[in-house]
Amino acid sequence: MSSDVAPQTTSAVPVPADADNRFKAVQAKLDAFARALDDAGSDLESLVRSVRSNAGRAEDTARDVANAELDPKFVELSSSVGVALGGAAVQVRRLRNTAQETADLTHETRRKHSKLYGALDDIRSNRRERTPRPGFFNR
Repeated sequence: MSSDVAPQTTSAVPVPADADNRFKAVQAKLDAFARALDDAGSDLESLVRSVRSNAGRAEDTARDVANAELDPKFVELSSSVGVALGGAAVQVRRLRNTAQETADLTHETRRKHSKLYGALDDIRSNRRERTPRPGFFNR
């Protein structure tokens, strides 16, 4: 059994965790995070198909081994692999659904953040005078 899904070779974090909380930086981080989750969802969907295909092949192998009247332990082992792969496909599907839900929430958060703070950023960005950082007057 083989898999058509190639592992990613990059281990880079899609969004750096830093203290840059400026409006545009937060928007960029949310966008990058949402895109990474969207990409992961696509990759996980491919993985689900591949695992299900391999589960089917394992079941076919178990049937072929049984029809060839080989030792029953090989039938059981092949069948167990098929069942395990079927269970793995279910869990990967759940992970894919969670990634999609998180991506949707991230897109929503980005829109809400823009709605709440976009106008303020426009005002602050277009002024020649420097303005205090958020929270300055709360001291």
